[in-house]
Amino acid sequence: MEKANRSIGCTVSQCAHHCGSQDYCSLDQIMIGTHEANPTMDQCTDCKSFRLKK
Repeated sequence: MEKANRSIGCTVSQCAHHCGSQDYCSLDQIMIGTHEANPTMDQCTDCKSFRLKK
């Protein structure tokens, strides 16, 4: 299992970087982006570091 980065909380267990039973990301850094031209809500943002767990 990857080492949990306690600075990056995450509840997306479908991501390859998720730390199993711990709600943390294993990456040292993540990239946040948007799919909107003018984001105004948190739903407009995306974790660009997401990778589907195989």
